[in-house]
Amino acid sequence: MSAHTAETELTFVGKLVLEGEIICQTGLHIGAGKGSLEIGGADNPVVKDAFGVPYVPGSSLRGRLRSLLEQTMGLAVPGELVFLSKRKGQEVRIHQSDRPDDEVCVLFGRNPGRMERVGGEAIEANAATPARLTVYDAPLVLESITQQMRENLDDELTEVKSENAVDRITSQANPRTLERVPAGARFRFRMILDVLCPEDKPLLGRVAEALRLLEDDSLGGGGSRGSGRITLANLTLTWRDKDYYAKGTTEANLLSNADLAALQQLAGAEDFAEKLA
Repeated sequence: MSAHTAETELTFVGKLVLEGEIICQTGLHIGAGKGSLEIGGADNPVVKDAFGVPYVPGSSLRGRLRSLLEQTMGLAVPGELVFLSKRKGQEVRIHQSDRPDDEVCVLFGRNPGRMERVGGEAIEANAATPARLTVYDAPLVLESITQQMRENLDDELTEVKSENAVDRITSQANPRTLERVPAGARFRFRMILDVLCPEDKPLLGRVAEALRLLEDDSLGGGGSRGSGRITLANLTLTWRDKDYYAKGTTEANLLSNADLAALQQLAGAEDFAEKLA
């Protein structure tokens, strides 16, 4: 857990800007919902922007990072979970606590005003905690879909994977199709970690940990069936302090064209906090 306490005062210190590439090692499916179904199209289309180009929603990437941290930190247990939504009979639970040193809640924010604990017990009415981590939508690098790849795709930018669910008793097949961005595609991601107090500086280590977990897990749907394996590459990390915004001073480049190992090593260095002075 972090060094945050109930007496920690929040004041703007600066921003850590992390950018890089998401590289698909297998096909990637992030669903667009049933509202976007087209006649003759795949049963499960991928989300696309207004120009019909697939992208990785920031909410999908951010939610996956939070989920992985909750699991690895032992927070995905009934006593730690709250209802996020109970619409249309669906129950979505996430971790949320009122502990000031809870790094997951510090990173991703908390809003106890609209949640309740599992079983209906209300959370204490504490003030909301501002989220430190912002994750933006990641656009597709169009050049990553090569002409050779396009010749073998079902659409200009995507492939269609056919799957079958077989009834265990009758052996009746239930075919379905899954639209995916093909292996080899790259997306440009950008996330910003707000440093609102000195105690926030070690949070970069948690972000790096979540990203490394993601590389050995999956992003999007169909992960247990082979989809969504990704790697992260060409990372850059920039520090922009208060004077950068107030006086136009120069930003500090902390990493360039790095991998996750280098990011984690930097975040764990003893002098890392001094770099953000």
